[in-house]
Amino acid sequence: MMINRTAVCLFTAATITFAAGAEAQTASPPAGLDEAAVQSTRAMANELLTQLGQKLKASLSAEGPEAAVSVCKEASPAIAKALSAKHGAQMTRVGTRVRNPAMGTPNPWQKEALAQFEARLSQAESPATMEYWSVVDAGNGKRELHYAKAITVQAMCVTCHGTASDIPATLAEKIRTEYPQDQATGYSVGKLRGAAVISRPLP
Repeated sequence: MMINRTAVCLFTAATITFAAGAEAQTASPPAGLDEAAVQSTRAMANELLTQLGQKLKASLSAEGPEAAVSVCKEASPAIAKALSAKHGAQMTRVGTRVRNPAMGTPNPWQKEALAQFEARLSQAESPATMEYWSVVDAGNGKRELHYAKAITVQAMCVTCHGTASDIPATLAEKIRTEYPQDQATGYSVGKLRGAAVISRPLP
């Protein structure tokens, strides 16, 4: 469970040099991507993480971590679905280890983003500004922007995602009940937990 933050999308066609079917993967926005598209994409990711973070904080404060497990299971997909509809994009979170297979399993490009983040973290790059960008051929002459924002484990996260010694027994049982296929434990502060990911069409 993480906390962190989303639609004008303009492409300057004259400056796009990607060959048909090619994909450009970068740590910064690709050349030719309009600044409005860059900023709105970042804002979408922040909006997703902020809304979920606020929901989790409220639940933790009012009812404790066991209630937050249910909030994460139910609220996270609902928030992602609502924001995806609002912005005309596909928005969600994915994890390096999956707790909720219904929404946390990364697809191939998201796995690539996570692998890049892991490598960059190992080189001591700051996760706060760590991003992944790519523009892909979506078929029928259309292109799609793929974006990921890194999410790392914070101190509050280890209560639900840490080692066996970090997670109280009653909470561990709640997690097993809600997520019988859970793999998302064993983390420590500063490790890569996953990413907020966005796929949006480019005109």
